[in-house]
Amino acid sequence: MIKNIQEEILRLKKETGAVILAHAYQSKEIIEVADYTGDSFQLSVAASKDDGPLCIMCGVHFMAETVKILSPQKRVILSHPCAGCPMAEQMKPDDILAYKRSHPSCKVVAYINTTAALKAVCDVCVTSASAVKICSELDAEEILFIPDCNLGSFVQKHCPDKKITLMQGGCPVHAAMTAEDVAAAKALHPNALLLVHPECPPEVAALSDYTGSTTGIMKFAESSAADEFIIGTEISIADHLAYKCPDKRFFALSKKLICPDMRLTSLMDVYHCLKGDGGMEIVMDDELIAKARVCIDEMLRLG
Repeated sequence: MIKNIQEEILRLKKETGAVILAHAYQSKEIIEVADYTGDSFQLSVAASKDDGPLCIMCGVHFMAETVKILSPQKRVILSHPCAGCPMAEQMKPDDILAYKRSHPSCKVVAYINTTAALKAVCDVCVTSASAVKICSELDAEEILFIPDCNLGSFVQKHCPDKKITLMQGGCPVHAAMTAEDVAAAKALHPNALLLVHPECPPEVAALSDYTGSTTGIMKFAESSAADEFIIGTEISIADHLAYKCPDKRFFALSKKLICPDMRLTSLMDVYHCLKGDGGMEIVMDDELIAKARVCIDEMLRLG
């Protein structure tokens, strides 16, 4: 049955000219029908370079917004209307504007995992892969880094000449990891390398053999001579790597590493989007798109 639905999706995709974007945390059956798979910003850039007039984002709301910001002339559909991101939505633009008024020499750096409304009041955007490079090159000694305080701490460690202020925010899934989780995983798999996302707490990152973005983790594991890995990011990545590298073993750092918002999207959601009776179209006014685009363009300039 799954194969039949996938074949129908491929047919409808060709018929409609749609482009399917699947974040790396999506299920294997969705990734198999996607045109592009990867981190959120990678997907937005890929969509902007594709001729397809319709983009279906299999991910969460802020990712679909970023696709729309980079491709305002296209229709962008979020495959599941309820797929949000607690980290992206936990701060308000008014709070950031108030901080900027009281700290005029400070630059505000927004992680890509933020709403378009937050991006519109920030100075530059970053991804987990580019955050250190961009913050180190930013023309400011004082930085407010939002929203993820764990990624911000990781950046501060690698940019000691910058004064980085953090707000209490972050990914609740990655933030739930502990040093005790690492000890338990290492006890089960003593020869495995530990690869973690910088959204994990500093005490977890300090124990890792590699800390980096989702794409970075996957590339490290694929190219490493080691054959066992503990994966400290959404549990789907350990599954995907196991299929990609069947001669290696991959273990999730914890069973807590499951993002409920990413798990909302199903293959049938993608099917209904293509049929025209599912998903949620992303609608943004020109002013918001233009303002949010400024910090993304600055990221491209610096990164």
